Amino acid sequence: MTVRVGVLALQGDFREHAASFERAGAETVLVRTAGQLEGIDVLVIPGGESTTIGKLADRFGLLEPIRTVVAGGLPTLGTCAGMIFLATGTTGPEQVQAGVLDVVVERNAFGRQVDSFEADLDVDGFDAPVHAVFIRAPWIAGVGPGVEVLAEVEGHPVVVRQGNVVATSFHPELTGDDRFSRLLLAMAGER
Repeated sequence: MTVRVGVLALQGDFREHAASFERAGAETVLVRTAGQLEGIDVLVIPGGESTTIGKLADRFGLLEPIRTVVAGGLPTLGTCAGMIFLATGTTGPEQVQAGVLDVVVERNAFGRQVDSFEADLDVDGFDAPVHAVFIRAPWIAGVGPGVEVLAEVEGHPVVVRQGNVVATSFHPELTGDDRFSRLLLAMAGER
């Protein structure tokens, strides 16, 4: 059976995520309406601009349906801005968030666009380092009791998992390394 992956396609690098999951053997659906969440086995919230993603998700009636499917156990991946959108809070100004991942995120924590960087990270559960691309990346400033920290940079969590939700501060979809896509597909197979 082919796994159907819904990639939130309101703003950001949703095409790159769709390509990564397709390379890993999934069928992808670009999600722009609540009805498109029906029948998916995995949800992806891509990188982009978290304030815009939140406002558009709210405007297009996707905020509550996303909360519902994630709370229902749908395997979900959030990267960079997607991690911020999924979080319960930020260290900065309030913004629209799904609030389904018990972390507080600091936006642009590593600096501005010119401070973007790449690094090889050891991620718990992966057999080799992950080449990570950090673009105006956030880090996690605080984690709730049910959140596992899977990787850190400079002592700050940058990969976490809470049950069915996995989030990264960086962009795994930009490197050709499909291990995060395969992780979510494996999680879908366990449901």
